[in-house]
Amino acid sequence: MKKMLCALAVGATFLTPALAMAADVKVYGRAHVSLDYLDDGKDYNEVGLSSNSSRLGFKAEQKLENGMTVFGQIEQEINFASGSANDDLEFATRDTFVGLKGDFGQARVGRFDSPFKAARGPVNFFGDQVGDIRNVTRAGNLRFDERNANSIEYKSPKFGGGFNVLAALSLHEGNSAGFTSTTSQKTTVINTVDGPVTVVVPGTTTTNTKADRNDKAYDLALTYKEGKVDFAAAYEHYEEDAGRGERDGFRIAAAYKITPELNVGALYQLLTHDNETANPDAQVFGVAADYKVTPKTYVRGQVFHRDVDADDANATLLAVGVEHRLDKAVRVYANLATMLNDKKSNLTPWSQGRSNNVGGVNDEDALGLSLGFRYDF
Repeated sequence: MKKMLCALAVGATFLTPALAMAADVKVYGRAHVSLDYLDDGKDYNEVGLSSNSSRLGFKAEQKLENGMTVFGQIEQEINFASGSANDDLEFATRDTFVGLKGDFGQARVGRFDSPFKAARGPVNFFGDQVGDIRNVTRAGNLRFDERNANSIEYKSPKFGGGFNVLAALSLHEGNSAGFTSTTSQKTTVINTVDGPVTVVVPGTTTTNTKADRNDKAYDLALTYKEGKVDFAAAYEHYEEDAGRGERDGFRIAAAYKITPELNVGALYQLLTHDNETANPDAQVFGVAADYKVTPKTYVRGQVFHRDVDADDANATLLAVGVEHRLDKAVRVYANLATMLNDKKSNLTPWSQGRSNNVGGVNDEDALGLSLGFRYDF
């Protein structure tokens, strides 16, 4: 990974002047770190550092002679808390795509947030922080807040004042459609001074098997953003051979600025799975609010309930926070969030979008306190 990043940096040094002659190229990023106290309600209560969806990216955009615009992006997750701990990651792990836009709307291909995932935007007040709403909307095999690979997306031009329609198709999950990869392991015995030791050697044999795999994902969304209103509704379907099985999701989220300072939002989500015995239906619903106390200081809060169609499997997420913006690019914040779990629920308010993460415990309420710093550049 280090060699790859070094090569990219050297290449960018030589190529940026040439690219700038043809396209508007921008290097950007986000350093988002926090100091957290996490308590699982039982044995774990520790203080740690977290990198929260920090990233480095490259954007390019160029106007064409026919009036259309070509654009592209490469984005990689960066761990600002432990640095080299991400050496095993491939490059371009986040939204990476190329596309065209014009009077017809916008079309792009690559790997990026699905329209369903983006539809939580109106109530995403605690995104990538302790208290992130995904801690109740994205759990177990009922996962829909995904960044799908091999995707094609179309976004319509604005109509009716502020509406857009988005449609996306993820053709397959792997690098090649219709293939499954398996990696075998073998064991070997090594004699040591303490006696023989059996060692597992991973990845000794890899086989690719051709198969008919129905692992597509389909998305359809309607959004509206104009004036005081921010609205999104989305539907997503995964076929039976998708990684977590055949499933369907519906989500609707909306926010309304009651005053220039007060923004109030709500979300409803229904998730169903083909194997409803192992993965019972789940609903998520709740409200959130964000209030600008001063031009640079915000207070916010939310409560979201996960209602599972099974006995004693529900959970409720509560979060409050305060954020102060030192500048357009720099903000600091403090959040307090808890997950109230039933006997068969072990969710936490910190599992999504963060490197500092431990599992929850059934029938135990998890609590997180976070002091964060975010710099967008």
